[in-house]
This record gives sequence, structure tokens and C-alpha cells, in this order.
Amino acid sequence: MSAHTDRTPQSAVTVIGLGPMGRALAGAFVDAGLTTTVWNRTPGRDRELVARGAVSAASAEEAVLASELTVVCVVNYDASDAVLRRPEVTAALKGRTVVNLSADTPGRARDAGAWAGEHGVRYLDGAIMTPTTTIGTPHGVFLHSGPKELYAEHKPVLDTLGGTHTHLGEDIGRAAAYDIALLDIWWTAMTGYMHALALARAEGISARELAPFAKGIGEILPPAFEEAARDVDAGRYAATVNPLTSAASTMAHIVHTSEAHGIDASVIRAAEGLTRRAIGLGHGGDELARLAELLGRRG
Repeated sequence: MSAHTDRTPQSAVTVIGLGPMGRALAGAFVDAGLTTTVWNRTPGRDRELVARGAVSAASAEEAVLASELTVVCVVNYDASDAVLRRPEVTAALKGRTVVNLSADTPGRARDAGAWAGEHGVRYLDGAIMTPTTTIGTPHGVFLHSGPKELYAEHKPVLDTLGGTHTHLGEDIGRAAAYDIALLDIWWTAMTGYMHALALARAEGISARELAPFAKGIGEILPPAFEEAARDVDAGRYAATVNPLTSAASTMAHIVHTSEAHGIDASVIRAAEGLTRRAIGLGHGGDELARLAELLGRRG
């Protein structure tokens, strides 16, 4: 313990989890001049970081004792719980701060926050919304939630990761909720793109030939997102451009063409099914924004 008495919350940090993102985080801390202690369940992943100046811990307990702040970045909360809830690690964390940047559900984040409170661990949850290549650059995007004063205390260290950092509120699960919603957009959109590439290829169109036009579709999305968000928040659904009846017809064309080529159309069939459900409920003259209201209905 005496070896670390000169380390302040602003000069030292521990990183647990050295997958690609964890290594990127630790590397950014090292480059910023922080005393950076690293630990990973699988040995050997810290070699490059140690060569750059990081300190390798022999155990998770030793790692968390090295700094007032521990940043965790592992695959999910099963993995983080397996480390943080070891009795010796939990005891070592008492009075210290954990920023958990692992991805999981809002419920798991709130459970972790409750566990931390019960054991005297100061706790923040977070999400990283950009790839490893953005860490340490102005292009990274980080979301945080939890006690505002705790976030403010450790923001100088977090800021060394570069990019933008947004504190979303004191509800510990709020960052995870944003993460889940935003990843819903990403994975749904990318799955749709993969389906489009398969469909185009079946029609003799290469992926590279389609890509410039796909980019054009992508550029239409930001203003469409803004407009749909305004409509959903205002409860305003009446179509001004593209009613659901028209959307369903177009979706059916995609389904038929896909299945004619033997391509699985289950994703677009799901979208068409939801759209036709809305039409069946009398919303055929509404915009696609109506689907958010329909999906949000309970019972």
C-alpha cells in the first residue's frame, strides 16, 4: 500500500480487462502520463502495454489497490461480476471508485450499482459508442451515468481518453439504456444492409456497385431520425409523405424478390408484419413513427 500513497485520483488509474477495447483504454491512459495498472484474466495480454509504461498487476486485488479509480471493460456483466465480486477484490474496492464500461442491460447496471452501494464501493456505469480506433482521439464517444459528484471527481481522468463524455443522469442504468437503444439502431441497420447486399448480388449487382447508392440512403437517415423523434415525442403520426400502406407495399416487394432468390426474408418480414398490424388497427394513413407507439403499448 505504501508504494501507492503518492497517487492521487487524477494521477493513477487501473484498467481491468485487456480485450481490444480495454487495451485501447489503457493505452490512452498511458499516453496521457497516468500511472496505469493493468490486469486481465488471461495472462499475456499486457505485454505491449507494459513495454509502453503500464504496470502489470499479479492479481485483480493488487490491481484495484493500486489506484483510487478502476475502469472495467470486459465482455459483459457476468465477466465483470466474476472479478469484482470476488471477496478479496470487493474488500479491496471499499471506498474506491469503479467505472464499468462493459456492455450489458440497464437492469444489470442497476443491480451492479446496488451491489456496489451495499459494499461501500463508489460506482459509475458507462458505455463506449465508438470503435477502438477512436480511443485517445477527438472522435470517441463515451456515455456515463451515476452520482454526478462522483462523475465530476473522476472526469479529469476520463477526459484523457479523448472524445466527448456525457453524463446522462444519476440513474445508474441510464448509460446502458442509451447503449441498448443505439445498438438497436446499429445492428438492425447493418443486418438490413447485409440483406440488401445479398439481394443485390442475387440480381447481379456487386456490393461495390451498390455501395455509393447505399451511402446516399444513409445520408437521408439523420434528418429522418430527427423528424421521427419529434413526431414520437409529440404523439403526431398522421402521414404527410409516406403512409404505412405504401410502406407495407414496398416491404412486400422486398420479401417477394428475396424469397424468389431463396434468400431468408425473416427480418423484412418482421418489419412488414408489424406494419400490417398497425394498418389492421386503423393506422394505415400514419407515418412509420406510429410503429414506435405500437411497440411501446403494454398488454
